[in-house]
Amino acid sequence: MSASVQAPSNSLLLGGRVARRELLGVAGCDVLGAYTLLRLERGAMEPGVPGQFFMLEAPGQLLPRPMSLCLAPPGQLAFLVDPIGPGTRALCALGPGDAIHVLGPLGNGFDLEVERPLLVAGGVGMAPMPYLSEALRGPPALLGFRGDAHAEAARALLPDADVVVEPQLVTELLPADPGDVLACGPEPMLEAIRELVPSAQLAWEAPMACGYGACYGCVAEVDGRYDRLCVTGPVI
Repeated sequence: MSASVQAPSNSLLLGGRVARRELLGVAGCDVLGAYTLLRLERGAMEPGVPGQFFMLEAPGQLLPRPMSLCLAPPGQLAFLVDPIGPGTRALCALGPGDAIHVLGPLGNGFDLEVERPLLVAGGVGMAPMPYLSEALRGPPALLGFRGDAHAEAARALLPDADVVVEPQLVTELLPADPGDVLACGPEPMLEAIRELVPSAQLAWEAPMACGYGACYGCVAEVDGRYDRLCVTGPVI
C-alpha cells in the first residue's frame, strides 16, 4: 500500500509542497520612500525560498494580492508594497492590531546553488532581493528606479547596492562577465537581461487571483510558450 501525503489543517498541498493559510497579525507598516514595508507576525508560516511568493488578502478587496517575501526576521514576514491600487493601498493602511489572511509560500524560488551571484532588480522588483541577499551572504546588487523616492527603499534595505534612477537603466551597470544573474523587475528589463545574459534566473511578474494555478490569471508567454507563472515560476 502506498502512503499518501496529506497537508495539515489550514494548509494546501500544492505541487508536492505544503502552503499554509494563516490569519497573521500586523507588526508594523514602515514607509520607505514611495514604498511601504508591511511587517506581519509569522505564526506557524514558513518563509520559504527567496523568490517564492505569498497571497495577501487586502481588507475590503475580493481578490488577494501576490507579494514576494522581502525579509524574514525572527518571528516576522515582511513585504515591500507599492501602493498603486485599492488593494495595495489597503495593505499599506494596515497597522498594529490589524490582521489579514495570508497563503504561502507559493511558486518556485531562485536556485541558490550559484558560484558568483549578482542580484539585479528594477522598481518594486527589488522586493525579494533583501531576503535573497541574506540567503546568499551579501552578493553585489544592481538596482534601478524611476525616481529618488523609489530608490529610498533600496538604500534602507540594501545599502551596499549600486543604485541608479531614470534615465539611466540598471542594465547599463551589468559587467562584461556578470556571473550568475538573479533578477526581478518589469518585463522590459527582464527581456533585456535575457538578451544579455541567457543563463540568468528571472523572476517574472504577473497579476493572479489564486496563486496555485486554478484561475489561469497569470498565464504569460515565456520562451515562446504560455505558462502559469504561479506554477512554473515566478522564477524561470
